[in-house]
Amino acid sequence: DTESALPMAAAAALLLLCAWLLPCGAPASPKGVTARLAAKWPATSLLLEASEFIAEEGNEKFWQFLETVRELTIYKKRDSEHSYYNLILKKAGQFLSNLQINLLKFALSIRAYSPTVQMFQQIAADEPPPEGCSAFVVIHEKRTCKTNEIKKLLKKAAERPRPYLFKKEHKFPALNENVPVVILYAEIGTKDFVKFHTVLSEKVQKEEIVYILRHYVQKPSSKKMYLSGYGVELAIKSTEYKAVDDIQIKATNDTTEEVDGEAGEVQGFLFDKLK
Repeated sequence: DTESALPMAAAAALLLLCAWLLPCGAPASPKGVTARLAAKWPATSLLLEASEFIAEEGNEKFWQFLETVRELTIYKKRDSEHSYYNLILKKAGQFLSNLQINLLKFALSIRAYSPTVQMFQQIAADEPPPEGCSAFVVIHEKRTCKTNEIKKLLKKAAERPRPYLFKKEHKFPALNENVPVVILYAEIGTKDFVKFHTVLSEKVQKEEIVYILRHYVQKPSSKKMYLSGYGVELAIKSTEYKAVDDIQIKATNDTTEEVDGEAGEVQGFLFDKLK
């Protein structure tokens, strides 16, 4: 009976020790703090960001890429985000080397070209866009979202002021620059973009217009735009205070000073008695 009682007593002692220290089997609470930095604008399209990356490799490659992804956004609704991402890389791989593809992956991971896409989106918002239009053109201060009205707006375009163009504009290759400027606001890879792009590119070849493309998404994403590559410092200060009796602290300090003041014997001299 004594031998069987010993293991039971040891187990009981172990349970008491666990209850006193920590709940047995319960993981310790993590001490690390995770912080995410969100931009003020919503998440932008990876397809638009990839087009901006290719635009830096050359204007001709940019327009060739747009021809390749004419209606690519239909796969965005059907496939998963990962499959759509791989499809974008596959389309971009037709114009980039293996090294450039790796750089594109890195740029997409840190969302390096999201501010550029948002810049065009903000310019479109300042126009402002015609109500209910997913794509529209601006011809010397006149706007329309119907392709059959472009010819009408071009007739007296020369009498209106020309628009201001920025350094990073996407200009369709043209021979004649002394013609009206048509700015298309649309989302590449959509049917509405293809509809306008077909009409405008034909007019450029006839030397009737200068064709400029600016990114515009009618319904931006509802997701937040989380940024990478930024250091975040969190300064955490405890605001808990304890009530302490000042009299006890003063008495303790006086006692400490007396103890420190006792030098004791120094080379035969007893300074405490001499004092």
